[in-house]
Amino acid sequence: MKAIPVLLLFAVTVCLGIWLGVEYLRRVRSRPVMIGLHLLLGAAGLEVMGMLLSGAPDGSALPSTSLMRVAALLLLVAMMSGLLAPMIGRRSRRTMNFALAAHVGVAATGFVLFLVVLI
Repeated sequence: MKAIPVLLLFAVTVCLGIWLGVEYLRRVRSRPVMIGLHLLLGAAGLEVMGMLLSGAPDGSALPSTSLMRVAALLLLVAMMSGLLAPMIGRRSRRTMNFALAAHVGVAATGFVLFLVVLI
């Protein structure tokens, strides 16, 4: 029950990320507001997830299994790779494609692992 806010934040972040990815593949320039919203929602989800992993002030917590911690780590790596992707791929579209593919792969793995642990 306490995982619903985290799940909603990550679900909206994933949907927005899919939309941004489709825009990138269409070679349409994404609006910076949407990219910022994607970043803020992901950061908010990670913050709530971290708080619930360590134990919230009201005593609630996520199932603190090692798989949940791995999911949190993967989502953190996805956030960092998403922040670094524009800097890495600035000069070459091929490099940018690789950086974004790494971001998507790590994020998808972390999100699916998060879902598996909740079920």
